[in-house]
Amino acid sequence: MRIELTAADGHRLSAWRAGPADARRALVVVQEIFGVNAHMRRLSDHLGSLGWAVITPALFDRAERDVELGYEATDRDRGLALRKKVPDDAVMRDVEAASAALPPGAARGIIGYCWGGTIAWWGATRSTSFGAAVGYYGGGIAATREEVPNCPVQLHFGAEDKGIPLPDVELIRVAQPGVEIHVYPGAGHGFACEDRSSHDPAATALAEERALAFLSARLG
Repeated sequence: MRIELTAADGHRLSAWRAGPADARRALVVVQEIFGVNAHMRRLSDHLGSLGWAVITPALFDRAERDVELGYEATDRDRGLALRKKVPDDAVMRDVEAASAALPPGAARGIIGYCWGGTIAWWGATRSTSFGAAVGYYGGGIAATREEVPNCPVQLHFGAEDKGIPLPDVELIRVAQPGVEIHVYPGAGHGFACEDRSSHDPAATALAEERALAFLSARLG
């Protein structure tokens, strides 16, 4: 269901809520550059059906409200343009607002995809709200790889991701020897999204198995 959050600076943003209101474990789920679209809502509902309390904040609301994009090249261009209009510190305020709206007392994690994969990394390095973080194919992680995580982190990358070449993944691995990194042969960017042409069902299933095991082990 759609809800409204208020960030520390007074900004009001929409979010998608899923899962039980009294869950012991909770997740902030962070969008791709395509907004909180049908894919992100399905993903949030799926995680909610597994017993996680989930909030997925609409991070583009600071630039334009109710953004839901598809996966054509023009959608990608629009998403990239919107991303540039939302400062990183504002993104983190909205992430913190989502975390605060999760059930009181629940162990909190963060998981993100694409742009959200980078933000999940920042959730580990720029926040102390989370007990674990999982990032899928975050294009900005390599550039901020020297930041120090405050919680355990697991990262997922496609070996054939043209936007995140394997040398960048190796830079992250060298800078962060304590971070668990998985690379999926034959998989490209966005492999875990069923609406993309790059969707790889086998890689998606394996990555989810690993991610949920990682989060469950660290969040109790």
